[in-house]
Amino acid sequence: MMKAEVDEAGVAGLEVRLAASTDEVEAAQRLRYRVFYDEMGAMPTPEMAAQGRDFDDFDDVCDHLLVIDRSKGNGASGVVGTYRLQRRDTQKFSRFYTASEYDISKIAAFPGHVLELGRSCVDPAFRTRMTMQSLWRGIAGYVFSHNIDLMFGCASLHGTDPAALAVPLSFLYHNHLAPDSIRPRALPGLYSEMNLLSPQEISARQAVVTLPPLVKGYLRLGGFVGDGAVVDHQFNTTDVCVIVKTDLITDKYFRHYDRTATRNL
Repeated sequence: MMKAEVDEAGVAGLEVRLAASTDEVEAAQRLRYRVFYDEMGAMPTPEMAAQGRDFDDFDDVCDHLLVIDRSKGNGASGVVGTYRLQRRDTQKFSRFYTASEYDISKIAAFPGHVLELGRSCVDPAFRTRMTMQSLWRGIAGYVFSHNIDLMFGCASLHGTDPAALAVPLSFLYHNHLAPDSIRPRALPGLYSEMNLLSPQEISARQAVVTLPPLVKGYLRLGGFVGDGAVVDHQFNTTDVCVIVKTDLITDKYFRHYDRTATRNL
């Protein structure tokens, strides 16, 4: 795999870059397994359980963004965070993972450069603001490098009972529903209603507290959500589809990353 366009020496011993070897991709998969299956209660296939890795067909066609703790090593041994990235404009592209849960035909028709984000996770010992900033810094560099116009992907809320997630789902529906021109919709048979509470029943401040940090990060970038949630029993989650048009990302946010994130492009 090619060396990262987002290679960067990070603060406090953290480095963010793309995986540069099979060993590093497998380290990301092992981290995903520990977080998704051991910690969050997802159900692995027998092959995954035997190898202690989360993997699927998309891993071979995606770039893998890594956060590496250099005190643990400069390669696979130091992987403490990861994100999976797939661009539409590559020879390896065939389909998006999100299409297994959502009708993304409007995104497919979008004329610009499109990036799918997924499989984000961080080692429990490194769930700090600094690590998340490293991940976002890496994504920023990737976006700049490939002139990405729109990012999207499935983001997860823990648990498989939408009624128990009525506050965050309803808050997202009433306040962050994507414009119709780019709005995905959960596939028939998978669609779970998000409009479970009226706006008057929701405290915005309390609702934001219930959102996972990753979803809050997307919203800070001006992100939207699609119509309908999808219960993923394998991963023990309820998913929403998040969309971010990069021209809506504020200069204030990216100004902090612009110079460093693109230093080694």
